[in-house]
Amino acid sequence: MARHDVCGVGNALVDLQVRVGPELLRELKVEPGFMTLVDASRQEAILAGLKGREIKPSSGGSAANTIAGVAQLGGRGAYACKVANDEWGRFYAEDLSRLGIEVAAAQARSGVTGTVAVLITPDAQRTMFTHLGVSAELTAEDLDAEMIAASKWLYIEGYLLPGQATREAALEAIGIAREKGVKVALTVSDPFCVTACRDLLWKLLDGSVDLLFCNEAEAKALTGLEDLVACANAIHRHAGSVALTYGARGSLLVHEKQVHPIEGVSVKAVDTTGAGDMYAGGILYGITHGMSWPAAGKLASHAAARVVAHLGARLPQGFTPAELRELGIPPA
Repeated sequence: MARHDVCGVGNALVDLQVRVGPELLRELKVEPGFMTLVDASRQEAILAGLKGREIKPSSGGSAANTIAGVAQLGGRGAYACKVANDEWGRFYAEDLSRLGIEVAAAQARSGVTGTVAVLITPDAQRTMFTHLGVSAELTAEDLDAEMIAASKWLYIEGYLLPGQATREAALEAIGIAREKGVKVALTVSDPFCVTACRDLLWKLLDGSVDLLFCNEAEAKALTGLEDLVACANAIHRHAGSVALTYGARGSLLVHEKQVHPIEGVSVKAVDTTGAGDMYAGGILYGITHGMSWPAAGKLASHAAARVVAHLGARLPQGFTPAELRELGIPPA
């Protein structure tokens, strides 16, 4: 029996979430709703400018958020990443461990743990400044092969693919999974990853990836098509299964040549941080606990909606069996 339902490999980034007004974004000269990569000095200056505001820290990174979602829904998660020997590095591992996640956090000899300044405006948009820190130094040697082999699924974030060292780590993890019979899920993460790694993505889809997660923009960028069903089917001709999200409007699941439309859940958004990550967590929890793909999709949609209704990328609480019955979702 597998020890973990899902093992994730990705960046270790401490999310520092803070509510701000639009005037701060104008002062910082950034377009609202986008992510900007910054160096250490720029990140220090941004965080210094936030002093006096309430800042909520949380262990983040795309794949980490998804594994946290699996754990919060009742699954067994594991996570491999790289942190520094500093305050945020210790916080990161402890924060994930509190959710019952087994953490294999390789420790860099120097440098700082990655951080993301998540600036949340009243319209629920998140504008992010990301300093990758030592997470960009994750290598194949940092992986725990036994932890991957002891999992039902491996989950890789696309953000690892553009960097040489992190790409090699991702490919090594996928190789271990294929050798040990562990299924592989990959999330595209960002249209930028398609631009930077299109050929590699298609190569991985042909035989290495059992489930691809992507959003509307990523699917269109990857396939060159506009119709979402056509996008999903085009990807499905290569990948075993596809989960294609299109915001509050819903999502499409394609499995064994069957297209399952999943309705979106109407909710007043407070913070959209981690919505797609939680959706992936809901799917992975569902399919590792005997749910049908439509049931897993419905759970994922409701979990994502619950996340955006409050501040942060974590569920404020899981779903009780009674809530699942009320929503028409068969309990796992």
